[in-house]
Amino acid sequence: MIERNKHYLAVEKSVERSPVTAILGPRQCGKTTLARSFGEPHQAHYFDLESVVDQRRLQNPELMLSSLDGVIILDEIQYQPELFNLLRVLVDRPENKSRFVVLGSASPQLIKQSSETLAGRVEFIELSGFDLSEIDLSQNLWMRGGFPRSYLAKTEEDSIAWREGFIRTFLERDIPALGISIASGAMRRFWTMLAHYHGQTWNGSELGRSMGLSDKTVRSYLDILSATFMVRQLQPWYENIHKRQVKSPKIYFRDSGILHSLLGISDYHQLTGNPKLGASWEGFALEQTLQIVRPVDAYFWSTYSGAEVDLFFIKNGKRHGVEFKYSEAPKATKSMYVAIEDLSLDHLWVVYPGKDSYPLTEKIKVLPLQELSGGDLNNYDMNF
Repeated sequence: MIERNKHYLAVEKSVERSPVTAILGPRQCGKTTLARSFGEPHQAHYFDLESVVDQRRLQNPELMLSSLDGVIILDEIQYQPELFNLLRVLVDRPENKSRFVVLGSASPQLIKQSSETLAGRVEFIELSGFDLSEIDLSQNLWMRGGFPRSYLAKTEEDSIAWREGFIRTFLERDIPALGISIASGAMRRFWTMLAHYHGQTWNGSELGRSMGLSDKTVRSYLDILSATFMVRQLQPWYENIHKRQVKSPKIYFRDSGILHSLLGISDYHQLTGNPKLGASWEGFALEQTLQIVRPVDAYFWSTYSGAEVDLFFIKNGKRHGVEFKYSEAPKATKSMYVAIEDLSLDHLWVVYPGKDSYPLTEKIKVLPLQELSGGDLNNYDMNF
């Protein structure tokens, strides 16, 4: 088993600070394994809210939970969102000595009770699949994605089978279980079509016409996939400059393995010959960068004249840009110089799949994706 020490320490610190810790992320990304690993030395009380046995144990949840001390883990809490009101009551009692760890496969936007009812009492930890801080960069991580069972599968065929099963279960069981009434076939068609827009700005009208649906309907589909951690909507950054700027979000699949399955790409050879090769690598590198750097907010920036930055964020008062280039030897471009000037960037990183790092200018440096695992983006003159 691959140890997830970074996330374990995050849970440990959160439990010390806050009465409620919420671990959020897609299904099968390792939330339960992490919670059980944390709970074992703490002799935690564990409840799986999908289990009929545990549902019966919680027939009188206030009586049951108030009788327990120490760490209490509630897995898949989105199936009983009414528990959030009870948790607020329990943690506000002066005699309370318990710490609650709740796990959910939906974001705070989808289970609003967690952020509204427990305001000031809950700390969120987002868990995704494996990243470069946990494993070395490999073709498998890019091709198969970071879901543990997909990445660790014995063969490529086993990995593909797991991902197809995940997609079917997500559409046929998980989405309806969240109270969302959408035909699985319609959502599958949308999800597959969206894969071809990976790395592009959102165009709801075009997608709606292709599916014979309204802009509002396809937008609601997109929001569901975003709220369940399948898709990232990277929002645009606006500067007060005299240029027309793109104002629609860019769409990225958060797991490259799921993207490849929906595109029908079954192995690395097919991937290298696919027209979506560059977009696939850009999205993969973007997610890895966000997992390592973890900025509070992340954006992209683009103008209709062609200048752009794939990733823009502000940290410790400094403005940073990142470009992702699937190239053997990236070079400085006019777009990069324009972005540095218009956005007043302190530094621009060009992340690529090569092995050597080298400066292009005083403010532009080329960095191999594999070096992110050593925290290089955090160390090079960035003072994080």
